[in-house]
Amino acid sequence: MSALLLRGWGSGRARGWAGYLGAVGLGAGAVALAAVWTSGPWAAGIGAAVATLSGLAAERTRPPEWRPEAQGSGEVLRTAGGRIPLLRHVDRPELAGAHPAEDPATPPAYIERDAEPRLRAALERARFVLVVGESTAGKTRLAYEVARARYPRHSFVRPLSRTALPEAVRISARRRRAVLWLDDLEDYLGAGGLTGAQLASLERAVVIATMRVQEFRRYDAREESRLTGSDRDAWRAQRDLLQQAAVIRLPRHWSPGERRRAAAHRGDPRIGAALRAGERFGVAEVLAAGPELLASWENAWAPGANPRGAAVVAAAVDCRRAGLRRPVSRDWLRELHGPYLAARGGGDLQPEPFAEAMDWACAAAYATSGLLVGNYGAGFTAFDYLLNAPGHGPVPDHLWRGLLARVEPADAYDMGLAAHQDGRLARAVEALGLALRGGVPGAELPLTIAIGDSGKPRRAAADLAGIARRRTDRLGPRHPDTLAARHQLAFFTGESGDRLAAAARFAELLADAADVLGPDHPDTLAARHQLAYFTGEGGDPRAAARQLDALLADRLRVHGPGHPQVLATRRSLIWFRPGDPAAAERELAELLTEAESAEGMGPDDPHTLAIRGSLAALAARAGRSAEAADAWEALTADRTRVLGEDHPHVFYSRLERARALLAQGRTGEASTLLTGALERARSVLEPGHRHLRTARELLAGIGEPAGAAGPAGAGEPAGAAELAGAAELAGAGEPAGAAGTADAAGPAGAADPAGAADPAGAADPAGAADPAGAADPPPGPRLRRFE
Repeated sequence: MSALLLRGWGSGRARGWAGYLGAVGLGAGAVALAAVWTSGPWAAGIGAAVATLSGLAAERTRPPEWRPEAQGSGEVLRTAGGRIPLLRHVDRPELAGAHPAEDPATPPAYIERDAEPRLRAALERARFVLVVGESTAGKTRLAYEVARARYPRHSFVRPLSRTALPEAVRISARRRRAVLWLDDLEDYLGAGGLTGAQLASLERAVVIATMRVQEFRRYDAREESRLTGSDRDAWRAQRDLLQQAAVIRLPRHWSPGERRRAAAHRGDPRIGAALRAGERFGVAEVLAAGPELLASWENAWAPGANPRGAAVVAAAVDCRRAGLRRPVSRDWLRELHGPYLAARGGGDLQPEPFAEAMDWACAAAYATSGLLVGNYGAGFTAFDYLLNAPGHGPVPDHLWRGLLARVEPADAYDMGLAAHQDGRLARAVEALGLALRGGVPGAELPLTIAIGDSGKPRRAAADLAGIARRRTDRLGPRHPDTLAARHQLAFFTGESGDRLAAAARFAELLADAADVLGPDHPDTLAARHQLAYFTGEGGDPRAAARQLDALLADRLRVHGPGHPQVLATRRSLIWFRPGDPAAAERELAELLTEAESAEGMGPDDPHTLAIRGSLAALAARAGRSAEAADAWEALTADRTRVLGEDHPHVFYSRLERARALLAQGRTGEASTLLTGALERARSVLEPGHRHLRTARELLAGIGEPAGAAGPAGAGEPAGAAELAGAAELAGAGEPAGAAGTADAAGPAGAADPAGAADPAGAADPAGAADPAGAADPPPGPRLRRFE
């Protein structure tokens, strides 16, 4: 978190002021003695000389002051005199970004953490160290105490925002000894953020960073299969950056040893209270008043309490969840909070005036932090402990649209990537389109891939062909960036319907990737999975099963049994492997249980939802049509809640439910469902998309006209019945014109960042239906990615 800079009075500060006052006193005494011992010009000369020397001494010994009003959002932390402080002068952990504790005049005693020896060892061997943990786990305090003890004479260079990062890097590179301090590293990634070139320029500096574990997982290899095209492209560069760091993980819950060490300080009432809170919360968590602040926010919605303040906090929380990485102004919060208040009851809650609401939200509850952190000039951010509170639904449309109308293009880029990863492709395309029009470097390729994922794979394949060609010309065919573009091109070639061509492209790509990146590299393993997928989809499921069987062994060796990619490979293998359907259902049911409880996944994870789709498809194939219809209905509701009603997966689930209804003879319900789905999908998916064709053919089979969606085959090439849909992890279509012309890739080399590795879920085939032609539908769909 960006700490509120405080003027501190610790013991070191007291000694500093003693030295400073002594130097000032020396100068005054010298002047007085000179006046006694001599007179005239001699007295003036001696007094002036001694006063000058004592003034220099005073300036040297004067402790640094920290003035919040002097620090702008685009500046580097400095003393009141404009200097970069030494670490030994940074005598309060809040100045490093630590959450303040009760009684801010005296920070609680530092309790040695179990991770401290690992952090010290990491600093011995690495110049870039990252401490990862949950909010209020104590990441910043741990890093601060270790850094201050190890590097007391190093310059402490802390940028206060992403815009200040280039200046901070420049200062760090020029200093003989410097620590570049990046608290909440996630705020320094993305457009205009930290790059590998900047990191390489810091030959003498040490980079120490912290990061919330939820943000780290966005770039961790465990999340690879969750990311779709645009995320993969941005994620790939940031993954490579984070892989240069020595990562130290810090649990939120304290170990018995840590609690024993804390007990030695239970005379401090704050530490005593934290220990009495039991093991449900971590000691640092209680010291930062995280649970109390969360309860305060929840209780504020009561009529006559602080409902407007609670709405303001809700708006600030969702601004961060939407991907905004910088503080929000007071005026924005005034304009954005209204719908939250109205949704809870509006005037019936007896809301307080806005000024009072802001005062309440910013007040340091329990003498620690407020629900909002910041000030009028720099803006406000939500206390990060609130971001991962249970019960958050998707960011509401009113906040998204209100925020997107106000942000800068670089902010829109961040929001677009976050939306894509969250499966909100309509939002992703809109935000990335704004970033592209605003000239953000790197926005063009993510936008192109988001368009493909949203239901326009042919358009994406055409644009990616140009990107791959330009990268080949500029970098060579085996450069990692070119390999990434080739991967995306191969994938969208298959999603456009030519599965055999996709398999051929992946086979060629795999040979180069294994040679350049290595056989265990995530991109190489992903290419193997895609090759198996399109081999099976191209008509050779036995060969696909053999490839997946070999891949599963390697993924287990590289990742371990609980990794999402391992679960994805198991699911693909279950589907393509010939055998007893009942046994396949049992294996998928076991897999579903594992996915729902796996770390970092859960019931709303795309893999989990896809497994449910496979089970529903097997129920239909076994003739249990009523069970299948109910399963597809529940899955449609969950996908709509998680992804939005225009996501291609939602359309697919509706089509499969209609197919199951037809199998039961419930043609009226099926007709209504198909007609509505077709009308809506037509405005989102590109002409000839397989979902459109499937809906038309199912309607034709029950004698219903499909004219609402245009004539069958309009705008589609021969063979479009086999079109494979979008990248199917995120999704709805983009607003008209958001992507510009069909040649969204632009001129050679334009805005072409390091390429996307593999599209989200690329390694996870999930089931999709072949077009069905009659009222008597085929027994079940084929496996397709996350459907």
